[in-house]
Amino acid sequence: VAAADTRVLALAAEVAESREQDIPLLLLKLKGILNDSSLGCEESKKIKQDIYDYDLTRYCMLLLRQDHSRLRGGWATAAQLAEILSHCCVGLEVKEDPEEFHKKFLPSAIDNLLSLGRRLQARFIRAVKDREKQDFLHWFQTVTDAICWLFGGHIRLAKCVLQNDHFLQLLITDDVETAAIMMSVLHNILRVNSSVLLEVDEETLHSVLDELVYKLSSTANPVIGNSATKLLLLVAKFGKQLVELLTARYKGLKGLLSKQWTGKGFDRDLNQLLDLLYSKQSNEKGQMEEQHQAACIIQAAWRGFQMRKRLKKLPQAVTTLQRSFR
Repeated sequence: VAAADTRVLALAAEVAESREQDIPLLLLKLKGILNDSSLGCEESKKIKQDIYDYDLTRYCMLLLRQDHSRLRGGWATAAQLAEILSHCCVGLEVKEDPEEFHKKFLPSAIDNLLSLGRRLQARFIRAVKDREKQDFLHWFQTVTDAICWLFGGHIRLAKCVLQNDHFLQLLITDDVETAAIMMSVLHNILRVNSSVLLEVDEETLHSVLDELVYKLSSTANPVIGNSATKLLLLVAKFGKQLVELLTARYKGLKGLLSKQWTGKGFDRDLNQLLDLLYSKQSNEKGQMEEQHQAACIIQAAWRGFQMRKRLKKLPQAVTTLQRSFR
């Protein structure tokens, strides 16, 4: 068995002897080790194995849960640790207890990354100063990129991301910038694993689709409209089952799409979506279509409202639960 990389050994020893508050900045040294251009493919795999074996990967994962506003390096360090974590895991082939890695470690990593994303999203939305907003948005993008890199390297994690409560909470936002980023993450999920929507539970599937239709019905922002339309087009392309779900669950979606979003700069995708959804249907009478459109908007608004109401109650429920055990 080849000896462990000396840089990894030295860093592991340094971490073991350091104060807790100094560890996040120390772990940033992993970036330099991972980005060593002189490494070949096999050497890179070996280093990732060493980093994992000496628990440095786990350290990175656990640190994502910390309140980085109180730690040296702040949220910038947290975002870099997210990036390091995903790069440590992609290309890693764990030989001892691979089941623990795939079934426990990786899902925990996804959960911690999404949790970090939520805190960055919240701080971005609350931030007042332009520079502060730019920083938080940049760090948020870094974390979501890390998530995409991770499930891109471990395709089975796409389902794990989609079914994670943090993901839905991140997607359900009225903020344009972070909503666009989260829809891009969803786009990547569907691109990496095209059958994932048929693998998740019905509640997850409906919640995601409800949110996309809600966004289309509740905003006039072309960035959001374009992203949501592209996503529904991807969904519709995956098969008859999902097309039938869209047309049955969202009556009047045709009218909503054509009347509210035609001429907004993405007509090609819009028309393709309309063709997929309604090519086999005869033209509905104008009045009936208008009624269906109104019903669609009301349904989407109601579902979106109910989902937001339910999710806002979750933190309160957790707090109540915590209090009862103190």
